[in-house]
Amino acid sequence: MKLFKKLIAALALVPVLAMASSGGFPLERAEDRSNDMAALQNGAKLFVNYCLNCHSASAMRYNRLKDIGLTEDQIKGNLLFTGEKVGDLMKTTLAPKDAKAWFGAVPPDLSVIARAKASSAGSGADWLYTYLRTFYKDDNRPTGWNNMVFPDVGMPHALWELQGVRTAKFTEEKDPHDATKVVHTFTGFEKVSDGKMAAAEYDSAVTDLVAYLQWMGEPAQNTRKRLGVVVLLFLSLLSFLAWRLNASYWKEVK
Repeated sequence: MKLFKKLIAALALVPVLAMASSGGFPLERAEDRSNDMAALQNGAKLFVNYCLNCHSASAMRYNRLKDIGLTEDQIKGNLLFTGEKVGDLMKTTLAPKDAKAWFGAVPPDLSVIARAKASSAGSGADWLYTYLRTFYKDDNRPTGWNNMVFPDVGMPHALWELQGVRTAKFTEEKDPHDATKVVHTFTGFEKVSDGKMAAAEYDSAVTDLVAYLQWMGEPAQNTRKRLGVVVLLFLSLLSFLAWRLNASYWKEVK
């Protein structure tokens, strides 16, 4: 009975934990471009230029990018900047000591971040897509930035030059559960300055970056899915043949 009560309590917490994982902010659905080679290549470029400065992807080697259509010369010419070799792991040069001093914590490894952020609130891709599009200027934060999905995040807005600068607008409303308290309700973003990209262009670039992060979490996922379909078709055919063979056998016995 005690075990049953604990199980019920744990299940009751699932929606709460899922909401907490997105900071209470609804996640937007990310377009799936994991099969789009051009999108994955653009996402890899964005990852190397904007993410790899602070974050590592220590489970991924540069030469694995051949799987998304890049040649070794393209990898060397466009994605290697500090003397790495094509067979090296994708690691940052930022020292953990410096990272902790600047950001308060060591930036996480992003090898499987798209898988790690999945919850009942949405997929990991949905979380990353919404997260990268909801940064806003906040002078009360040490980095000068805040985020709707991850409130009080220690990470600055790495893509701010592309998206531009925005502030968040909030209204004060009475707490429906406690009349003595006031809650801040998000009402939208207000543009401060333009970025290098238009809003739609930035959203598309983020979709490419998220697609790459999703692919990087399991580079063989598309092959696995294709093989899964083949195996299921084979098992279906085998089941049909076994069924007809069984019917033929018992027909002779009768």
